[in-house]
Amino acid sequence: MFTMSKGWEKFFFFLSWVSQGSSYLSAHAYGILHRMHHEYADTEKDPHSPTYDDNLFKMMWRTKAIYNDIVEDETVIEERFRLNVPAWRAFDEFASHYATRLSWAAAYVAFYIYFDASWWMYFFLPIHFLMGPVHGAVINWFAHKYGYTNFKVSNTSKNFLPLDVLMMGESYHNNHHANADNPNFGHRWFEIDPSYPIILLLNAFRVIKLKKK
Repeated sequence: MFTMSKGWEKFFFFLSWVSQGSSYLSAHAYGILHRMHHEYADTEKDPHSPTYDDNLFKMMWRTKAIYNDIVEDETVIEERFRLNVPAWRAFDEFASHYATRLSWAAAYVAFYIYFDASWWMYFFLPIHFLMGPVHGAVINWFAHKYGYTNFKVSNTSKNFLPLDVLMMGESYHNNHHANADNPNFGHRWFEIDPSYPIILLLNAFRVIKLKKK
């Protein structure tokens, strides 16, 4: 959809780490997974499809295994999936290290203790710990099982939420599979993609460069 300089790539690697914390996912590995998902959607080669797994947890565990193989270079990936995907291996190793993840988890707990959170608020901690995988589970499982469609595609992708502020537009999954190069995931008048104005703003300030259709 767009390109950016190597400097900005590294900035957003860092920002992803700050945002995702203990559940940091390598943009390089996830980018490859995402390309594979679009190419092989709902087939046996799809890294995350509810069609070939009995339940959500089996799907996410299989995705985790494939993701780890990509991160650790323990699997052969076709060059077309790797082509031009940003990579910063040294940072990925730091951000994904168990010590780094546990430090984030401890910081979350310390935050709750410092601000004297009510006992029931601590039940939110597992979501903080696993924020990245939780987001992936919502999209890759539920948005392939529940919702409505605007386009006829060769997979089970659906628009999970008619008004999507929770997933920042990503739950318009059927729209995205039908028009994978469109940075605006919304299609119908009520499908507001909150990420699209941000993308336009970043393009206006030349942080990114949108590709011409």
